[in-house]
Amino acid sequence: MTFKSVPAYLIGTLFLCLIVLTQFGCFQHHNKADFTVINGPDPEALDPAIITSQADGRIVSAMFEGLTRFNSVTAQAEPALAKDWNISNKGTTYTFNLRENIRWSTGEPITSQDVVYSWRRAIDPLTASDYAGMLFYIKNAEAINSGKIKDLAQLGVTAVDAKTVRVELTGPTPFFLELCAFWTLAVVPEKTIEQHGDQWCLSKPLPVSGSHKLDFWNVRDRIRLIKNENYWDASNTKNNIVDFLPVESPSTAINLFEANQADVIWDKSLIPSELIDALSKRPTFHKFDYLGSYFLRFNTTQPPLDDSRVRKALSLSINKSKIVEKYTKGGERMANHFVPPGTGKYISPTGQNHDIPLAKKLIAEAGFPDGKDFPTNFEYLFNSSELNRNIAVELQRMWKENLGINIKLRQAENKVYLASQSALDYHISRSSWIGDYNDPNTFLDMFMSQNGNNRTGWKNNQYDQIIRKANTTIDPTQRYELFQKAENILINRELPIFPIFFYVGINIYHPDRIGGISPNILDIHPINAIYAK
Repeated sequence: MTFKSVPAYLIGTLFLCLIVLTQFGCFQHHNKADFTVINGPDPEALDPAIITSQADGRIVSAMFEGLTRFNSVTAQAEPALAKDWNISNKGTTYTFNLRENIRWSTGEPITSQDVVYSWRRAIDPLTASDYAGMLFYIKNAEAINSGKIKDLAQLGVTAVDAKTVRVELTGPTPFFLELCAFWTLAVVPEKTIEQHGDQWCLSKPLPVSGSHKLDFWNVRDRIRLIKNENYWDASNTKNNIVDFLPVESPSTAINLFEANQADVIWDKSLIPSELIDALSKRPTFHKFDYLGSYFLRFNTTQPPLDDSRVRKALSLSINKSKIVEKYTKGGERMANHFVPPGTGKYISPTGQNHDIPLAKKLIAEAGFPDGKDFPTNFEYLFNSSELNRNIAVELQRMWKENLGINIKLRQAENKVYLASQSALDYHISRSSWIGDYNDPNTFLDMFMSQNGNNRTGWKNNQYDQIIRKANTTIDPTQRYELFQKAENILINRELPIFPIFFYVGINIYHPDRIGGISPNILDIHPINAIYAK
């Protein structure tokens, strides 16, 4: 059944009919939450040091807080567990003063030593955090994570006293306060972790530092969070019970919303693309500028993808404008570079675009004229989504038609998809990246050799050096010039990735029922600020 020609006023009726058949048997009955979020797949974990997705981050950020947090309106860093801070004249030393009244949900005080433990744990190579690079701006962090320094105590984070934390950076880092708000740097409970090991997130009671604590997690049903009365800002936490539903299918998501079984759909990927035109006419449809890129990863450790000519040929054979016009439907913009427009005042260099003659020339030079002798076992990896599948089929067709190359499609559920990327168990993979803060570095440093989010196997010393230099450069003009040099290597010279389009942010919710949601460029919506009207 297709809904392309269905009038907007009939959508709800059709979905209500469908939901009787498809949904009521999937989700268990529970007492009603203050609001219910359709959030994407079941989390891979609830450990701030381990998770990698924005969907997981929404849950974890409500449970575990850092020294700063993101403002619910501006998405800029503001005081959280730290009430204030001082920055040295050179911008390399931060001294954070913790609040007097901060406690774990179990009642014990949160101290500076908890901060030190949490950050040492995140950088510890044994933790295997993909986001450990978030701490590389701290003295000795990268050397510790790579194993060059074995002593975690050498990390430039010190408990001066019970309520004071001193952080030494390798150089001025203009976005460091935003990093402190990110979930990887959240404060976690040492005693619980040491006692329960890898299963510590499921211990009861689970001490949390954030606005909400875990009530229960029923896999494939929901995660329920309840208000943490010991949270330092509990008086301004506007809800008591929040449910997160693990939904991967856009049709399921919109069905649940139309049947009033959910109040919010966060991600555009969970909105059926064929219904966007109709849904956009409703007051529940909220569209906004958003720092997000949809792109391809190439596994550069896998021949012949270790040859940049092959990567470039595969890229140049893709008609990005056709993909955007035919499949995305939300006003997405074709990407001729990787860093989205609107990332600070940064302007990216122009990257590769559709050029079939050049693609054919390059693939022939690499030894595969018209696709002859190209490996027959190559796969394109993508995770579950109607949009991702449609794009995968289109890419498969383009590679066959334009280069004579047969690429198999491999669809995987989200946990398997992420694990395959991390293990470099793929050939080509769809990917996306959402800015963690409003600075080009959040898009470019992920492809440094030691960054856990690289997931391409690509290593380039020149690229690494440029990014390091950029992040110790104070002058913004010089800093942006360095980022341009790095991005040029990434998208023109080497191409371990290939940008396809820039996302547009879309949220679905009833503004007359739900308050406290402020569309912003990072699509960050702290749970403690949201409330039912």
